[in-house]
Amino acid sequence: MQQIIFKNLKRSEPAREVVKQRMQSIIDRFPALKDCRIHTTLEMHNPAIRTRPGLFTVKFHVSQGRYRGVRLEKSGQNLFAALADVVDHALEKLNRFGDRLRVKERNRARKIVAIAESSGMYFKINQF
Repeated sequence: MQQIIFKNLKRSEPAREVVKQRMQSIIDRFPALKDCRIHTTLEMHNPAIRTRPGLFTVKFHVSQGRYRGVRLEKSGQNLFAALADVVDHALEKLNRFGDRLRVKERNRARKIVAIAESSGMYFKINQF
């Protein structure tokens, strides 16, 4: 489930569609994200003291599912440039998150085999 939040920014249907399209490309790459709750926050920061252009921030947060806890925040002078940065870095971060899960599962399996071998149970299992 995707949720797009506008913060200090007028709701824009074209921006919402672009975000949905870009997030869909991530979901297509990682099918487990279909069952996850994804929050995408589009935000604009206007400096109060100086008269310089505003800064746009895009936040990506997976709050439920296999990739729970993945957070990413990128800023830029343009909303769409910040969105492109988030999409690129989200692919890298989700890949690393999946690698971390595989490494933990592999280490857990190795520990189980080591315990079974040390207790002699592994030999009994392999006899049959």
